[in-house]
Amino acid sequence: MKVEKGVDTNRVDARLRKLNENGEKGLFAFITAGDPDLETTFKLVLSMERAGVDLVELGVPFSDPMADGPVIQRASLRSLAAGTNLKGILDLVRRLRSHTEIPLLLMTYYNPVLQYGLECFAVDAAEAGVDGVIVPDLPLEESAPLLQELKEVGQHFIYLVAPTTTAERLEKISRAAQGFIYCVSLTGVTGMREGISPDIKEFMQRVRRHCILPLAVGFGISNPRQAAIIAEAADSVIVGSAIVSLVEQFHNQPEVMLERVPGLVEELKEAIR
Repeated sequence: MKVEKGVDTNRVDARLRKLNENGEKGLFAFITAGDPDLETTFKLVLSMERAGVDLVELGVPFSDPMADGPVIQRASLRSLAAGTNLKGILDLVRRLRSHTEIPLLLMTYYNPVLQYGLECFAVDAAEAGVDGVIVPDLPLEESAPLLQELKEVGQHFIYLVAPTTTAERLEKISRAAQGFIYCVSLTGVTGMREGISPDIKEFMQRVRRHCILPLAVGFGISNPRQAAIIAEAADSVIVGSAIVSLVEQFHNQPEVMLERVPGLVEELKEAIR
């Protein structure tokens, strides 16, 4: 049985529309769900929202996270060791929905979704309160079955584009895309970098020629200065490894973690204003 949910009710669209109306740039945060445990993830989401995050990507841990650098790879391993699975993450989202309406996306590799079953996953995720998914290893050409199941329950499939994406492919992605376009700022895996590519503005201009949805840039954004540079060209900034690194550093000191992570979020949000 399908969940009845219209596209106008998607929290991602509502938040992006509000940001645009207020002339603000968005701050999206990635954390690995279940790192170091699901209870801490629950507290982190709420604390980051209070600090100014506009959308949270919950990473589904996977044993072979090929798009991720060492920081998020280690987070996935810690989460898996703690027993985290997709069902547990959906239970976490359901619990979060009793406390917050912040947009929540699952960032997952395709295998866990395929094993769960596409229709069952889409329905269960929607009922839990998930707003959409990002699947970095599912290319446009193979995404139609999952895209259709998600559309039927009002969830978004978020597509990624990179500096190497051709104009023809940008056109195809634009026609299928929902919510926003996830722009990978560089070729390679996730992780903190010393600097931002000087070609980022040209990249954004090229994507905008083909895509009308808001553009969010991720991969390699480590600090407020870099976030400010990205915000000049993009609509939203995505920060992952810098936050996950703090979780790793203080995973045995949760009270310190729950101070340091929101502190970084506040600095990032202030930088992109």
